[in-house]
Amino acid sequence: MSTKLHELALSLSLTEGGDALLWGYRDGREVSGEHLRKLLFTWHEPSCYGTLLETQLAGDLPIVILPAEQVLPYFAAPSFMDIVTWTMDTDAAEQLVKLAPALFEAVQNGHFQPSYEAFRSGRLLWTWDAAAPELADFDWERVADIDGLGEGLSGLRAAFSAVVVESHYATDAAMADLRSEFPALFGAKRGELADSPAAFTENEWLSAMGWRPDTAPFRPALQLLEPDEFEDEWRLRLVLQAKEDSTLLTPIRLHVDGTASGAWPTDWTPHVVERAPGWVTRLLQALPRMADDGELLAHGISDDSAWQFLTKDSRVLLEDGWNVMLPAWWEAAAKRKPRLSAKVSAEAGANAGGRGQSLFGMNSLVNFDWRIAIGDSELSEAEFNSLLSRNERLIRFRGQWVYLDPAFLEQIRKLMDSIDPAEGLSLQDIFQLHLLSELERDKVHSSSQLREDADFIDEEEEARLQLEVQLNEHLLSLIRQLGQPSDLALIPVPDGLRAELRSYQHQGFTWLSYLRKFGLGACLADDMGLGKTVQFITYLLHHKAESEQPALLVCPTSVLGNWQKELARFAPELRVMLHYGKSRLSGGALDDALAQTDIVLTSYTTALMDQETLQPYTWSSLCLDEAQNIKNAQNKQSAAIRSLNAQHRIALTGTPIENRLSELWSIYDFLNPGYLGNQRGFQIRFANPIEKHQDAERTAQLQQLVKPFMLRRKKKDPAIQLDLPDKLEMKVYINLTAEQGAMYEQTVKELMERMQKLEGMERKGAILGALTQLKQLCDHPVLLTKEADTVAALMASEDGRGELVQRSAKLERLVAMVDELRDEGDSCLIFTQYVGMGRMLADVLSAGRGEPVYYLNGSTPKQERDRMIERFQAADGEGPHIFVLSLKAGGVGLNLTAANHVFHFDRWWNPAVENQATDRAYRMGQTRNVQVHKFISLGTLEERIDEMLESKMSLSDNVISSSEGWITELSNDELQDLFTLRKSW
Repeated sequence: MSTKLHELALSLSLTEGGDALLWGYRDGREVSGEHLRKLLFTWHEPSCYGTLLETQLAGDLPIVILPAEQVLPYFAAPSFMDIVTWTMDTDAAEQLVKLAPALFEAVQNGHFQPSYEAFRSGRLLWTWDAAAPELADFDWERVADIDGLGEGLSGLRAAFSAVVVESHYATDAAMADLRSEFPALFGAKRGELADSPAAFTENEWLSAMGWRPDTAPFRPALQLLEPDEFEDEWRLRLVLQAKEDSTLLTPIRLHVDGTASGAWPTDWTPHVVERAPGWVTRLLQALPRMADDGELLAHGISDDSAWQFLTKDSRVLLEDGWNVMLPAWWEAAAKRKPRLSAKVSAEAGANAGGRGQSLFGMNSLVNFDWRIAIGDSELSEAEFNSLLSRNERLIRFRGQWVYLDPAFLEQIRKLMDSIDPAEGLSLQDIFQLHLLSELERDKVHSSSQLREDADFIDEEEEARLQLEVQLNEHLLSLIRQLGQPSDLALIPVPDGLRAELRSYQHQGFTWLSYLRKFGLGACLADDMGLGKTVQFITYLLHHKAESEQPALLVCPTSVLGNWQKELARFAPELRVMLHYGKSRLSGGALDDALAQTDIVLTSYTTALMDQETLQPYTWSSLCLDEAQNIKNAQNKQSAAIRSLNAQHRIALTGTPIENRLSELWSIYDFLNPGYLGNQRGFQIRFANPIEKHQDAERTAQLQQLVKPFMLRRKKKDPAIQLDLPDKLEMKVYINLTAEQGAMYEQTVKELMERMQKLEGMERKGAILGALTQLKQLCDHPVLLTKEADTVAALMASEDGRGELVQRSAKLERLVAMVDELRDEGDSCLIFTQYVGMGRMLADVLSAGRGEPVYYLNGSTPKQERDRMIERFQAADGEGPHIFVLSLKAGGVGLNLTAANHVFHFDRWWNPAVENQATDRAYRMGQTRNVQVHKFISLGTLEERIDEMLESKMSLSDNVISSSEGWITELSNDELQDLFTLRKSW
């Protein structure tokens, strides 16, 4: 016999939510919450032996909280420590201990059910079946008869409901909440049943919500029958569907007095008699217009009533628990909306590219006729108008039922009125309609299973009218070929080409020629180094005899010489004319020269200056090299280029988008004017949603529209097989010198002081000025101090040069690295943004190494550029091995594969620009691994730039890359965070 060491007086109170609050006394003193928890729950496994239970202070009284779902199980069989003797010091506690075993046993054995009477008044209560006799006299409503429990009754109800959920549903995550298992218990319309007591019997209610099996041998259903050869009207009837054979339907008649008549099996009668009053009540509530002459559903119904039932009433009845049987065709008919399409005439595009061209260019007009498709049937405009004149919502058309939504028909009518078939559709319209409808079909197909499983369909999306276009065989073939350039039948390479085309280059030349056939502009956007030049030269050879005028190529000044050399190298038979410099021709002299020319080369600047000279001619083709030069559609240079006339337009660029989608629009508006709409419309439709909100749907639409007219291959594409060596990129992090650091902090301090006073354009100008100063400081202090005389004096001696180098940690590191690579026989390119830095680099490296160093910038004359490039690339290896270049002037169009090291002395904001520069060395013809070194000053703005570049990809990969302009919009705090020198470095 155990010895009792603790005499405990236990008190408890139940909260509204069913939790038990426990406290106790020993020897007249309060027991601490921690001690009480140990005494009462040492053997209580559900609470992890009391460790999961919360203790609190209620005023000065320490309490332990037992969750509602554990209250009844615990007090049905308390697991106190054997050394504790306990008593309940309140009537409520004693009543709980008395009732807990019976209530918990009822839960475990399922001897309970929800109360129908309580449910009708909107509450949740429980009753007991005959298998729980000890609870026969227990009624939740009879509070007065439960001595001592008083206000704790609601808490006991909550505790009982909690243990019901915990015991029966917690094992299944989908049924963890009683509400989700029996939603009818908590229905929003339950209060309405109080006014219609005969709507449900208790057995019917329990069966309807799944608590009790439905013993009736049938299930009632409302069936809508369509007119047939014997009936002119729709009919709605109540049928009893046999559970053993669902195809057996027994129609019955309902009378408003709550009775039913009909010919059903005899053993169904008790169930029909019991349930008929409820059916009548519920139908009168849902369909009051269906009662006539004392009978429900007695007569046929009109088309309008059938429409009402199909679209609205049936949904209400389903929500109310009825089975509803609609005609088998209804689900398909609801989706069988009329589709409007423009059927292109059969001859459109048949002779494109021939002498009697009927289709040439995006603005060519194509004849069409309206077609309206309903299901599998196609109507002419006249047939459709005849159908509409019947003014019916539900019609049987060619053996199919169709419903005509008035709002949808109005959309069709407005769209048809807005386009005159007599004027035709432009090829541009046809392309857009077809490509976007193809995308829509793909989207619907890919998401069909999701739509089947969805709880709802976006009605606004469903209601939107999509104009389709029916292409003829010629145009369908054209668009298919544009979508699959690799499937085009290859055009034989012209005999005059002095090069062996790679397979992808042969495809590119063929693709350009295919688009020329239809007058469609083409953007050849292969990666740098993949040979866009030779593809265009092959195109020129193939088409040189097709026009009285030569082709015109516009390119940056820095690559004019490169084009001359490449044309002479790959196509010596082409007659090339350079329209550049003081010796360029005009008037009759130009006319005479053009008659003897196949290709004219000019620069963007010259094209602007000579706009009036070049404009009168219709060039055989107009090609823009480095087409990103017209990315700003508003400037005079872009406008001048667009004003030139040509039979075919081509853009060559490795970066069709550098910063913003507006640049893509500008190139495409040159190639196929108007194809992507006007600039403002493009900004609203595509640029803003994609750049600001990363809109995936608009991105997909834009890609679909752009794809047919852009051919972009990358070096890493498996099909390219360039067999290029590796490109190894590394970052070289460098500390500022003490002088640089002090000047950097002073510049930031002065800027932030000015920011407190400046606004508008003055503020923006100050920020951009400080940005340039900070970037120059990272390169070398003298770029800011303008010590021209001092630099010249220092350069005169070896010690002076050493002092100059030591003032910039970057310069010091570069000199060391160049010394190392040159000692190994390697060559390098060094890119910088600043002319002063470029000159200093060339002077320092040349003097220190005792060897020539070339420096190319925007002011270098063309002849000098050509000579430097030729010498650097010399096959004998006797030319200079160090080439300093301005990023702008030397970053595009040059072939400098003699170098196998590339230095970015200062960082640019745009990865695409840096990659272009790197690709001067990493391109076809390179036989060695290329090492790219990117210099970054630690703790400075350069490091911030690098972090941003690392977190971005190019816009062509759907992520926006920014220019410097956004910095001017930052707040003062954001500016300080961006510019301030990080002292940790």
